[in-house]
Amino acid sequence: MPSPDEHSDSLEKSKPPPQNALDSQSMAGAALLVMLFFVLSRASGLLREMIIGAQFGTSAELDAYLAAFRVPDLLFQLVAGGALGSAFIPTFSASWSRGKEGDAWLLFGRILNLMTILLLGLAGAAALLAPLLVERLIAPGFSPQQQQLTVALMRWMLLSTVVFGASGLVMGALNAVQHFLLPAAAPVLYNTAIIAGAWLLAPRFGIYGLVIGVVTGSLAHLLIQLPALLRRGVVYRFGFGWGDRDVREVARLMGPRVLGLLFVQLNFLVNTILASGLAAGSLSALNYAWLLMLLPQGVFAQAIATVAFPTFAAQIATGQRDAMGRSLARILATVLFLTLPAAVALFALRLPLIQLLFQRGNFTLESSHAVAFALQFYALGLVAHSLVEIVVRAFYALHDTLTPVLVGVGAMALNILLSLLWIGWLGYGGLALANSVATGIEMFVLVWLLGRRLGRVDLAPLGSSLLRSGLAAAGMAAVLLLWLGWLGGQADVAAFLPPGWVAGLGGLLLSGLVYAALSLLLGNQELQNFAALLPRRTL
Repeated sequence: MPSPDEHSDSLEKSKPPPQNALDSQSMAGAALLVMLFFVLSRASGLLREMIIGAQFGTSAELDAYLAAFRVPDLLFQLVAGGALGSAFIPTFSASWSRGKEGDAWLLFGRILNLMTILLLGLAGAAALLAPLLVERLIAPGFSPQQQQLTVALMRWMLLSTVVFGASGLVMGALNAVQHFLLPAAAPVLYNTAIIAGAWLLAPRFGIYGLVIGVVTGSLAHLLIQLPALLRRGVVYRFGFGWGDRDVREVARLMGPRVLGLLFVQLNFLVNTILASGLAAGSLSALNYAWLLMLLPQGVFAQAIATVAFPTFAAQIATGQRDAMGRSLARILATVLFLTLPAAVALFALRLPLIQLLFQRGNFTLESSHAVAFALQFYALGLVAHSLVEIVVRAFYALHDTLTPVLVGVGAMALNILLSLLWIGWLGYGGLALANSVATGIEMFVLVWLLGRRLGRVDLAPLGSSLLRSGLAAAGMAAVLLLWLGWLGGQADVAAFLPPGWVAGLGGLLLSGLVYAALSLLLGNQELQNFAALLPRRTL
C-alpha cells in the first residue's frame, strides 16, 4: 500500500470516504448514540457498585473478590485486549474498506480460534497455580483465610476470561463495520447479571453470589452480540492460518501492545499488593474511587473513542491522513469540553456524591470518607485518562503500536515508583495520586509525539477550545465552592433527606447550568456542536 504521505491534499479531498468510515456529522451522531448506551452501562455499573457496597461495604471479603480479578483480567488484557485494541481492528478494517469482506471474516475466524485456545490453556494453568499466585504474588498481605477465599473466587472467574475473549473480538468486528448498538448494550447485561448476583444470591451465598453473576454476565455479554454478527454476514471457518499475511500482521501489531498492557496490569497488581498490606478495606476504597473516576471517562472518552477508532483506521487505510488529523483535533476538543467540568465536579463534590450513591447498609460514613480520600486524587487525572483514550487510538490507526506502548511503559514505571514513594505519606491515596501524575505526563508526551507524527494537524482550534472550556470550568468551580460553603452553615437544610442528596444532586445541577451558561457566554463552539446533535436521529 502506498504511503499516505505520497498523496497530495487535492487528491485526498477528491477521494470518496471508505465504506466503513463516517463523516464528521455521522461520527458525532454515532458517538452520541454510543454515549447514551455508555451512560446506561455506567449507570447499571454504578447501581451494581451501590448494591455491592450495601451488601459488603469496604470489607475484607470484598477485598478478596477484587484481588481475585487480577489474574483473569491480566490474561484477558494480554491475549484478547491486545489483539482487539491495537491489532485486529486496523487489519480487519483494511480488508473491509477495500471491499474484501470474505478476507475480513476469514481473519476474524482465525484470530478467534487462536485466541480461544490460548486463553483456555492459560486459564487452566492459572487455576492450577492459583494458591501459589495468591500467596506469593497477588495478595501476600492477606490473612490465610482471605487468601483461600481469593483462590476459590479466582478459579471461578477464569471461566469468564475465556468467554470475554470471544465476546471482545465480536465487539471489535462489529465496531469495525460501524455497528455500535449491541456492543454498547452488552456491558449493561453484564452489569445486570452481577446486580442480580449481589441482590438475590449474595444474601444466601455471600461473595460467591457475585462470582456467579460475573460468569453469567460474561455469557450474556457474548450472546447479545451474535444476532448483529449474523446479520453482517459472518462466515466462520475453523482454522488458524499461521502463514496468512493478515494473521501475521495482527501478531506483529499485537506484540508491542501486549508488552504495554503487561505493564498496565503490573501496575494494578502492584496496587493490590501494596493495598493488601494496609488496613482491611483499603483495596475496596481504592476500587470504589477508581470506578467513580471511570464513570465520566467511560461515558465521554470511551464512547467517542469507540466510534472514532474504526474511522481513523479506515481513513489511514485509504490514505486520507489530513482527514484523520481534522477528525482528531475536533474529537480532542470535544473530550476536553466534556471532561474538564466532570473532573471539577468530581473533586469538589466527592464526599456528598459518595454518600448519595453508596452510604447505606454496610457502607458507613467511615467508608464514604475512605473512598473520598482516594477519589480526590483520582479526579486530578480524569482529563488525562480521557485524552489518552483518544490519542492512543490515533497511533493504532497509523499501525504504530510501539510508540504508545513505550510511552505507556515509562508512565507505568513512573506510576509504580511514585506509588512506592507516596504510600508511606498518603497511604492508598498515594497510589491514586501516583496514577494521576503518571497519566498526565503520559498524555503530554503522546500528544506531542502524535503532533510530530502527523505534522499537518491544525491544533489552533484545540487551544482556543481548551482556553474557553478551562475558563468555564474555573467559574463553575468557584460557584461550587460558594454552594458548599453556604450549605455548611445551613445544618437544617433538608435534614430529613439521606446524606449527600442536597449537596450532591444540587451541586451537579448547579455545576451543569453554570458551565453551560459560561460556555455560551464565552462562545465555546463545542457547546453548539454538542447541542446540535441532540434533536437528530443518529442510527
